Amino acid sequence: MPKKNMVKVPVIKGTIPHEQKGKFGAGKVLLKPAADGTGVIAGGAMRAVLEMAGVHNVLGKSQGSSNPHNVVKATIDALSKMRDSYEVARQRGIELSKVYEG
Repeated sequence: MPKKNMVKVPVIKGTIPHEQKGKFGAGKVLLKPAADGTGVIAGGAMRAVLEMAGVHNVLGKSQGSSNPHNVVKATIDALSKMRDSYEVARQRGIELSKVYEG
């Protein structure tokens, strides 16, 4: 895979930082963070993508098409939309402590 297609996935303590939806064609997926020890709770195509991304604890649900190609692309779409707290602080132009404290 060429480097231009690579996506950075923020993984915090083995899980994703927040809930996220992804869509590609008729395929829709929902990803939710999970507690430590939960594992990857997701269907076949989505599970493969999440394990390759290095996520150890996550809840995933395919809500639209069950076509594996669309599910994979929708999962990648959801992962590419993820933002960690450092990125949120940088985009808002505020300190990291302000992200958590308000």
